[in-house]
Amino acid sequence: MPLHVPPAPAPALRSVLTALSSPTAVREARTPSLLGAQGPASPELPLPVHVLDRVTADGGTATRLAGWRFLIRTGDRAVAAADSVLTADGWTFSRFFEGPYIASTELALRQAEAMAQPYQPRLLSVPGLYMLALWLHGDTGADGATGHPAATDLLVPLAPAPPGIAAHRAHRVTDLLPVLTHRATPTRLLGSPA
Repeated sequence: MPLHVPPAPAPALRSVLTALSSPTAVREARTPSLLGAQGPASPELPLPVHVLDRVTADGGTATRLAGWRFLIRTGDRAVAAADSVLTADGWTFSRFFEGPYIASTELALRQAEAMAQPYQPRLLSVPGLYMLALWLHGDTGADGATGHPAATDLLVPLAPAPPGIAAHRAHRVTDLLPVLTHRATPTRLLGSPA
């Protein structure tokens, strides 16, 4: 089934396009793959990036939209990514970057395309674990900038994943969330002050 990629806000896309057309912005990014890219670079697959702030007492989640991430493609592969964030002045280009999450995101998206059920792809950042996951939301018509992981949604940890959490393996939110919550909660030592 095809993924239903939510549309990014037009100003977020424009901010990335403007940065891509600026030699200064590309040079200052210091991303070797983007600097050495042959041919035109284009932003594709806009994914809303949500941050998991906390798990609520009833097992729900408190998430917030952090921005939109675009994979920057030259030729047949993504060589970098670009983030756009919402500021008081509107959507603004934030940064170009590269690294293992680029290829890992592409792989997870290909895996999700092969699934029988349609999903809306998003990214979920878990700062307490230095973890990023592809969040496959079951409501394909939802606004990609809002919402929380539903119990039946899937999370696919991207590589590198935290120790003990398998990358590129789809987990139901209800199965993975307790593991993430336990891992991100500081352990109290016996006899230590509260």
